[in-house]
Amino acid sequence: MAISFNTIPQKSYTPLFYAEVDNSAANTTVDDMQALIMGPMLTTGKATAGELTYVSSAEQAAELFGHGSILHRMVTAYRTQDSTGMLYVMPLADPASGVAATKTVTVTGTATAAGTISLYVGYELVQVGVEASEAESDIAGHIAAAINADVDLPVTAQAALGVVTVTSKHKGVIGNDLTINVNLLGAANGQELPAGVSVAVADGTAGTGVPDIEEAFAALKEEPFEFIALPYSDKTSLDAAKAAMTERWAYNMQLYGHVYSVMRAKTSDMLDLGKTQNDPHLTVFAVSEKDPNFGFDRLGAAVGQIAVSVKADPARPFQTLVLTGISAPRVGDRISHTERENLLASGVATFCDTASNTQIERAVTTYVQNAYGASDNSYMNAETLHTLGYIVRFLRTRVTSKYGRHKLADDGTTFGEGQAIVTPSIIKSELIAAYSELMEAGLVENMDAFKKYIVVERNATDPDRLDVLFPPDLINQLRIFAMLVQFRQQY
Repeated sequence: MAISFNTIPQKSYTPLFYAEVDNSAANTTVDDMQALIMGPMLTTGKATAGELTYVSSAEQAAELFGHGSILHRMVTAYRTQDSTGMLYVMPLADPASGVAATKTVTVTGTATAAGTISLYVGYELVQVGVEASEAESDIAGHIAAAINADVDLPVTAQAALGVVTVTSKHKGVIGNDLTINVNLLGAANGQELPAGVSVAVADGTAGTGVPDIEEAFAALKEEPFEFIALPYSDKTSLDAAKAAMTERWAYNMQLYGHVYSVMRAKTSDMLDLGKTQNDPHLTVFAVSEKDPNFGFDRLGAAVGQIAVSVKADPARPFQTLVLTGISAPRVGDRISHTERENLLASGVATFCDTASNTQIERAVTTYVQNAYGASDNSYMNAETLHTLGYIVRFLRTRVTSKYGRHKLADDGTTFGEGQAIVTPSIIKSELIAAYSELMEAGLVENMDAFKKYIVVERNATDPDRLDVLFPPDLINQLRIFAMLVQFRQQY
């Protein structure tokens, strides 16, 4: 018998007709690309910390993790970009010994005329009405009440003696992302303090403590996630992410994926990030200290846009992807072009803020040098990692679907057509055909070089094993367009 059946026996005596269905040549799918958001939940949420949870909407996130929780806000920002993708959340409890960050809003003076205070928590406007003759204690009480009335804000407020203490709902360093501004848009946009009143914002208590990120990654077990949003950028958390992602990319795990984080700090403090982390599986976006947007809001929106882009085409550059719902800071509050250039060279990703919107500029990874400390740009761009992950999953699907129960023989072996047998040359032809499909999809190039350098051979000591050198030439992204405009007055 030449044909290799999977279930129909070689001999059968009961008449008449037998058929089996084989899908090994029909599978054209690639593993689904799921997104994951890690972050803290509030005790008011119904979810259980440490348990992976599917979330379909911002409303569900509010119920599961608490209104105004960082998870609620990150899911909201994500879903604004990606409304249909598979999104899971790993809720974390605040660090038990953590301290909540605070800021103070101090009101002085008595209003001589009615007016409105335009207070911004993050980039969300909290309008506070003031009546003529109201004193500072009354006004402070109005401010606290207005903040507390918006349950979706990540803070609470308490007023005493003309001072409003605004406290992060979460304990830990993540609360240090708290920003408060007054009349952010200025008088030109109708934002002025009531006559006789002054308002000053100052830093209060710094948040301290982080959850156990190592434990959070361990709780994922072997569930694959292509996009992981991690709002913690302290070294302990990033080191835990690095260790986890190294394991998830290992040959025996093949889970792949990429971690995205965000850091609000002085540019000088971020320039060493690449050297300290040097992780091809980690991208950290820089946020200006003066940016009123919460960094975790930016992160949720960025990962949502990246997820949509990668699922459509993993090799297309992320540049110019607009973060819907994120407002650009004022010109003076943005990271300058020179600073962004230096950040990118140091392994820190950047946004580009324009007059009308905020865009992803370039999602570099923190990998900047090899094991010997020499500069290395091989894993510079996150798109490279997503493309590699796609290619490997594509090949895995192809090989396991078509050749999952085949026998292995040397080239030149004679066997009947239909036999479930492969040889190195058969697999080589299959991989060349797969490469052609990847090239058609715009993910690789240079077929001639690929054919020249691909190697498929039987292992010298294990007769049941094929060893393959698969050398793809990944497609590149148009990053720079350089043009010399050499004009003449007259030819």
